[in-house]
Amino acid sequence: MEAVGNLSRKEQVIRKAAELFREKGYAASSMRDLAQMLGIEAASLYSHIKSKEEILQSLCFDMASEFRKSLQEVEKQGGDASQKLRNGIIGHIQVMAKDLIASAVFMNEHRHLSQPYLRDFLLLRINYINRFKDIIEEGMEKGEFKKNIDKKLAVMTLFSSLNWMPQWYDPKSNIVPTELGEQLADMLVNGLKK
Repeated sequence: MEAVGNLSRKEQVIRKAAELFREKGYAASSMRDLAQMLGIEAASLYSHIKSKEEILQSLCFDMASEFRKSLQEVEKQGGDASQKLRNGIIGHIQVMAKDLIASAVFMNEHRHLSQPYLRDFLLLRINYINRFKDIIEEGMEKGEFKKNIDKKLAVMTLFSSLNWMPQWYDPKSNIVPTELGEQLADMLVNGLKK
């Protein structure tokens, strides 16, 4: 497979597909649309990729892996629950900021995965969310966070706040992802503290 720049042709296809899925949505995008964007014949696409869904699977599971790695680093570092939660939030923002287009597809288009991929993806997502919930529970048990917090509400508020980032964040703005993560962490973690 030929490589252009640092990207293989398959990676280029996946990148362009992410742009297309973000712009039109997965369901409304066709392989013909993708071929047009790449300036190649639709039949040529199949020498690099099997199907539109293979692209979606690659985008979703690669992003899930990045989020998981980021949280594993946070868990390895240890510290109190407040610090872990702060670092988890900052890490989540940094993963999304690395590829805002793939992040948007990950957040909005995963529901188009077929079985068993959708189930596997949702299990990964639930596991990731539950690990944040565990950090919140730890903070409650150790007296860092308020005792009367609804953990599910707290974790859903957290992810609702973070996961909108691909919709509004402008990488050309003056705020870098780390600073953005720190500001969001301040708001979200301080709301849980005693």
